[in-house]
Amino acid sequence: MATSVAVVDYGMGNLRSVAKAIEHVAPRASVRVTANAAEIAAADRVVVPGQGAMPDCMRELTERHLRDAVIRAATEKPFLGICVGLQMLFGHAEEGDVMGLGVLSGRVPRFPQAAMVAVDGSRLKVPHMGWNQVQQVGTHPHPLWDGIADETRFYFVHSYYVEPQDATCIAGSTTHGISFTSAIACDNLFAVQFHPEKSAQAGLRLLENFMHWQP
Repeated sequence: MATSVAVVDYGMGNLRSVAKAIEHVAPRASVRVTANAAEIAAADRVVVPGQGAMPDCMRELTERHLRDAVIRAATEKPFLGICVGLQMLFGHAEEGDVMGLGVLSGRVPRFPQAAMVAVDGSRLKVPHMGWNQVQQVGTHPHPLWDGIADETRFYFVHSYYVEPQDATCIAGSTTHGISFTSAIACDNLFAVQFHPEKSAQAGLRLLENFMHWQP
């Protein structure tokens, strides 16, 4: 029986490009872009992509009655969060002064302007946009990093980042003026600040690893 994947549609994010990338790496999977809570609950795996502002994201999740479905998926089955799909898992977000889903403890601050200085003294821009290295964190490489070299470059677009309370869930870090968490892993949940669907072969490999992952 084909593995079913729900790509959560809350009106934001590169839904189609994420779905197409998953179909490319797992052609036998049944991939559905959906805003139906029952379909999310029934799926074997759940992906929550995202881009845009946290206040809009949280409002749309609520209005589409998807909050509980996403929280359950993040605690019960293989779950991949992307960009805002990572940020929403935490608590207070500075963007719009809103609360996330609170699946994980921590906050979502904006890059501090005073720290946006490169090694050569030049100013760094916010949003952090473009290719940047991800340092893999942890004593044992996470299964989603399989076949992906440490310090591989992925594509980022964001002005805010997550600060997890529990450092043991940090699976990747990246430097843009400051060192920030760019990937988290906790039990059945993996989430990244970068966009694997825009990150060429490394991004496709991460998505393929997710489809084979048995947490």
